Amino acid sequence: MSGELIIHRVGSVATVQDMGRPGYLEFGLSRGGAADRLAISEGAALLGQSEMLAALEMVGMGGEFEATRDLRIALTGAPMDAVIGDTRLQWNASHLLPAGERLFIGAVETGVYGYLNIGGGFAMQRLMGSQSVHLTAGIGKPVTSGQCLALGADKTSRTGMKLVVESRFAGGIIRVVPSLQTDNFTTCDLERFQATEFRRDNRGNRMGIRLVSQSGAFHIATDLDVLSEVIVPGDIQITGDGTPYVLLSECQTTGGYPRIGSVLPCDLPRVAQSKPGTILRFNFVSLATAVEIERRCASTFHDLQRRVTPMIRNPHHISDLSSYQLIGGVTAGDDLDWEKF
Repeated sequence: MSGELIIHRVGSVATVQDMGRPGYLEFGLSRGGAADRLAISEGAALLGQSEMLAALEMVGMGGEFEATRDLRIALTGAPMDAVIGDTRLQWNASHLLPAGERLFIGAVETGVYGYLNIGGGFAMQRLMGSQSVHLTAGIGKPVTSGQCLALGADKTSRTGMKLVVESRFAGGIIRVVPSLQTDNFTTCDLERFQATEFRRDNRGNRMGIRLVSQSGAFHIATDLDVLSEVIVPGDIQITGDGTPYVLLSECQTTGGYPRIGSVLPCDLPRVAQSKPGTILRFNFVSLATAVEIERRCASTFHDLQRRVTPMIRNPHHISDLSSYQLIGGVTAGDDLDWEKF
């Protein structure tokens, strides 16, 4: 064990999450894992470590944390107010949390899920290849105040890095592909579904979110019952009253509601991070287009690593340094002893 993270205070729902447990659908266990998997990859890129390491997922509110050793952290996902001592921390960046200092993370400013990524991850037992808490399946429990989480060994020391990320907290157009029951809806209903501005309802959790609109209910055009069959995160089920639900990471593994479509995996973080009241619209794309989009997104982690930059640039690492104007008319090309600055 390489130290502990002390949880002095924590919000109502905070869990340890990684990329989840794929491959267990036939045993009745959905993938689970982080609601916003991209945030895990962003944290890993900022810390220069594997994206398979777990982070602390905080829903709506952070908490007060302390480490028993110097600890590298990265803050990703839904932005939250964060400070160490009197220093406010930049979001989507990596920082050093010195041993004995306290990290305070407040409420979300936008979005739903914020992530405290840890240098070296957590030294917790893996169950079926994952450290993720799966609340629906009863695997693990939420983090509570007073708890201490064992830390994994950290192999690097780099901090002070930042990452400019595309906002995914304002809803917008979500791309979907047809599902098994899409053809059972009328053309008129499919067109209306794409033209509708849906509002993310207050009802929602890691299993899925409910969508409401002024457009009216959606129903399949056949009297045939839908047999219970495999469902996965991203599926959009239409319940008996004609209301759409988008399934998320802890959804059930089977269901009998018709599915009007399925959200592309790369767009699912935008759905998960939509807070109540956020407007979402859906646009069908062909399977071939979806495959190409996902192929481009498959290299996301490597792209993130290339986009990580220092928050404060080291003059020795600036290739065009001589073009910079410094104090008193001195240019960076002059012979200066940088160690004195």
